[in-house]
Amino acid sequence: MQPSPGDVVLDAQNLHKTFRGGRGQAGRTRVSAVDGINLTLAAGESLGIVGESGCGKTTLARMLVGLDRPDTGTIMVHGRDIAHARGGDLRELRRRVQMVFQDPYTSLDPRMTVLELIGEPLVVHRLMPNAAARRDRVAELLALVGLAPELMNRYPHQFSGGQRQRIGIARALALEPEVLVCDEPVSALDVSVQAQVVNLLRDLQKRMNIAMVFIAHDLSVVRHVADRTAVMYLGRLAEVGETDTVYDQPAHPYTQALLSASPVVDRANRGRMANRIPLAGDPPSPTDPPAGCRFHTRCRLSKDLCGREQPQLLAIGGDANRVAACHFADESLADARERAEAA
Repeated sequence: MQPSPGDVVLDAQNLHKTFRGGRGQAGRTRVSAVDGINLTLAAGESLGIVGESGCGKTTLARMLVGLDRPDTGTIMVHGRDIAHARGGDLRELRRRVQMVFQDPYTSLDPRMTVLELIGEPLVVHRLMPNAAARRDRVAELLALVGLAPELMNRYPHQFSGGQRQRIGIARALALEPEVLVCDEPVSALDVSVQAQVVNLLRDLQKRMNIAMVFIAHDLSVVRHVADRTAVMYLGRLAEVGETDTVYDQPAHPYTQALLSASPVVDRANRGRMANRIPLAGDPPSPTDPPAGCRFHTRCRLSKDLCGREQPQLLAIGGDANRVAACHFADESLADARERAEAA
């Protein structure tokens, strides 16, 4: 049974994931890729996740679909924890949360036909043992993503990058998931086809009432796709809110700097690049993050408190749907408004 719009289908709480690195002078290093992330996702909602390379976006995505297990924390799908499920329970939960991978050139087995690639999840989950029924289902899925069913006997190398990603999307939809996690789904594609794939995902999400997590570097793509946006920095959430609010009135200094560095072609916002906010120094090492606020070493508004205490995600202006992890979020927001007026 498909959830109703607004029903919470994914609830991730207190997620932590640490990887062991190489040996240094003090012994084996540890990289805290995700550090205390909380996320909720409702049916039919799209959540964009943005941040610099290495901030933990892909690790978070892999945990949400059960490919990586968190060190601590829970990932609840309709009240059942995918993070600690095993065997048949894990297989059943994985049907509900599927992933579209970044690179369509490596995510599809070159030795399998499109029929085999899209039909494989149906075989693994024992949903359609009948070959004829499976073939009909693959034909439906290909038509759904804008490809001719007659192409199902071809191999991945016979398709363009955009077509391969459509095949990957069809495979992810084969099990009729309730949550679709898209990890940089258009970054490996030509610019000319990126918009087509993004619009396809958006259309399918609305048509099928699927909740979607959309990870991307391109801020303009996220604004087009996401209802809400979460900004990550060094494994933590810096800010979360409705997309238009986060983009138009960013409260966290890192969000402001990130948006100011994004090229803008809209004439109404042509002053943004001229009002760019430079960041001091280099990003801290994830093996030795700074104490307190992890952004304070590069923040123009940093004070002594920022280096001592880790800020919590708190509501801004009494709006529980708009939160930022900054000790001086109100001051930062006021500064952003002054900059916007001066631009």
